[in-house]
Amino acid sequence: MENKVSRLQILTKGIIKENPNLVLLLGTCPTLATTSSAFNGMGMGIAASFVLICSNIVISLLAKIIPDKVRIPCYIVVIAGFVTLVQFIVQAYAVPLYNSLGVFLPLIVVNCIILGRAEMFANKNGVLDSALDGIGMGLGFTLSLTVMGAIRELIGNGTLLSGFFLGDEALQESLTIHIPFVNEHPMLIIALAPGGFFVYASIIAFVNWLINRKGGTPRDFACGGCALASMCTQEKCVAELGEIEIPAPKAMAAKAEAPKMSEEEKAAKIAAAKAAKAAKEAAQAEANAAEVKSENPDPVLAAAENALLRKKAAEQEAVTEKKGDEE
Repeated sequence: MENKVSRLQILTKGIIKENPNLVLLLGTCPTLATTSSAFNGMGMGIAASFVLICSNIVISLLAKIIPDKVRIPCYIVVIAGFVTLVQFIVQAYAVPLYNSLGVFLPLIVVNCIILGRAEMFANKNGVLDSALDGIGMGLGFTLSLTVMGAIRELIGNGTLLSGFFLGDEALQESLTIHIPFVNEHPMLIIALAPGGFFVYASIIAFVNWLINRKGGTPRDFACGGCALASMCTQEKCVAELGEIEIPAPKAMAAKAEAPKMSEEEKAAKIAAAKAAKAAKEAAQAEANAAEVKSENPDPVLAAAENALLRKKAAEQEAVTEKKGDEE
């Protein structure tokens, strides 16, 4: 009985209590972009739900085979395969929906809801539970998109259930409901991007009020309440969860441990380097002078060559000091 109850909770938690885009605030991009009408939102929700359910099942089956270090790329490959299948089906049988969703249909591959459920649930649970989780989360996502699209269509266009993506134009027209007065005086801004933000925020506020009214606790938006917390390596997340360790790079660790020098220590170090370089050049000049003296026994000629060498060494030292000062 407890097993049945827990599975019922898995199935129903995604509708209101843990709705992916109204409570967890995941998948906001397609939520805002594809909810210009009820059927557009419904079509996007159905497509994403199909990918979510199938990817959850496959990832749950392969959880013990996929290496931990490459699990995220493997998840994306699995999700991309199902997204390609959905894209071909929609393009073949629902051309109006395919044209309406546009680029957001293939972008289901990087939908945070699907990747988050794969990492947080399907990777750690059995096939049946993962399938139920996908159905529940997909149902909640589809319902929220459909409701949001219906509100925007009703206020922004004065119609309801327009643009059915299956069937001919006669069927679409027969399903369309024209709202009196609103159809003649629509609030066009609701159908545009700013209206999408307003309607989305209003629905989120209503869902939070509904949860609090039933005695629920406010959603934790800290790292512990994030659906992708186990994949995060930020210092803030590590500090809150206390489970993930970030190995510091050796170069950064050595740099952090190195003591900082004062301005006087830096100046002393530069002066010592210059003195060592001058001593080296002086020793080289003496060696050159000795070599010249051995090659030229004439003292006058040797003195002239020594003077020339000293002049060149002085010029070279001046150039080196000038470069050092510029640096």
